Amino acid sequence: MTRVAILGAGPSGLAQLRAFASAATDGTEIPDLVCYEKQEDWGGLWNYTWRTGVDEYGEPVHGSMYRYLWSNGPKECLEFADYSFEEHFGKPIASYPPREVLWDYIKGRVEKSKVRDQIRFRTPVRNVSYDDVTGQFTVTAHDLKVGTVSSEEFDYVVVATGHFSVPNVPHYPGFEKFLGRILHAHDFRDAVEFADKDILIVGASYSAEDIGSQCHKYGARHIYCTSRAGTMGFDWPDNWEEFPILTHVDGNTVHFADGQTRDVQAIILCTGYLHHFPFMPDELRLETKNRLWTPGLYKGVAWEQNPKLFYLGMQDQYYTFNMFDAQAWWARDVMLGRIELPSTAKMAADSAGWLEREEALETAYEEIDFQGDYTQDLVDATDYPDFNIAEVNRMFKEWKGHKNADIMGYRNLGFPSTLTGTVAPSHHTPWMEAMDDSMETYLLDEAPDGGG
Repeated sequence: MTRVAILGAGPSGLAQLRAFASAATDGTEIPDLVCYEKQEDWGGLWNYTWRTGVDEYGEPVHGSMYRYLWSNGPKECLEFADYSFEEHFGKPIASYPPREVLWDYIKGRVEKSKVRDQIRFRTPVRNVSYDDVTGQFTVTAHDLKVGTVSSEEFDYVVVATGHFSVPNVPHYPGFEKFLGRILHAHDFRDAVEFADKDILIVGASYSAEDIGSQCHKYGARHIYCTSRAGTMGFDWPDNWEEFPILTHVDGNTVHFADGQTRDVQAIILCTGYLHHFPFMPDELRLETKNRLWTPGLYKGVAWEQNPKLFYLGMQDQYYTFNMFDAQAWWARDVMLGRIELPSTAKMAADSAGWLEREEALETAYEEIDFQGDYTQDLVDATDYPDFNIAEVNRMFKEWKGHKNADIMGYRNLGFPSTLTGTVAPSHHTPWMEAMDDSMETYLLDEAPDGGG
């Protein structure tokens, strides 16, 4: 029987399990599936842990999730095309749910599909190899609870381990003697820690924007931002300042390229993550920066030099859950023989066309259209339900406008579902006043006594 190894049970790995479950409901004979997951539960980054550094088994902590995180994009842009938020929660909910709500939604679909018994939890993969003679992969994994290491053979491997868990940590002169705390966003857990403190955030992308917003919301005194990429350009509150790139640190004083200085008690490095696959051999390992097109992957998914290997969710992302679905459905159909792959040369030529287009992108709107077109290309090749990608593109662009107009208030606005047409209701508490991010409080029909 054909065997498939899926590495990771986050949104991408679960999408792959769900894709095969969908085929099974139609009477298709599916392969034997084994999903390896290093954490004790599914959900990937959405599975919050208080731990940082290493876990109880001495493994590097995978999670970069922090308390009080709310979606920074409309849920209507990431909705599973075969499972609406209304179906899961039994009622319409606001467009920007907190972490626990999104995790529950992710779990709901796979619980319905009954795929949990295909996952081996607390079992990180240590090595993957491929034998040209047998045409099979050998996957070596470590059962942390039992303490044993074993190997099994597979016909296909799907790498779905994500790329937001291994931090990119730069060095600046003076870090060694900084008199406060330096941490990467990967180890950020609770904005309350920085109440009444002056903090420096290094970076200018989503994590810098959101962690800074969290710290402001929960009482940081001053927030200073620095980046090589320039300013984020939002209309920040009065206690925010943006500076040119950091040059060095002297005691508690941070120095910027324009000569200005500020004193801070903490430095938070929102400097991105590495695509890191130490379990893969050189000839199978994806090497890429965080970008919209990943060279070497046909359709952004199949390893061109050995298309029995797939990588899911490796792109920089506007689209998330539904794009992972589209990728998983496409990979499934290759493995089931429903999609015939062209020659290596033709795969490379197709990828080169996408790469050329990506490198010519100049604006965020063009990036959104690019990823929408890419996702549509995958959807059109399979039976994954079409979810009106043109409308999702439009909502992403509107979301960009909302952020530019009110960076602290955009989460209070609502969008229509492409599946049900329902416009999301306003949340019972404005985001800046909603201090309780629990699912129980979020799903109330009105604000609890005492406010959010």
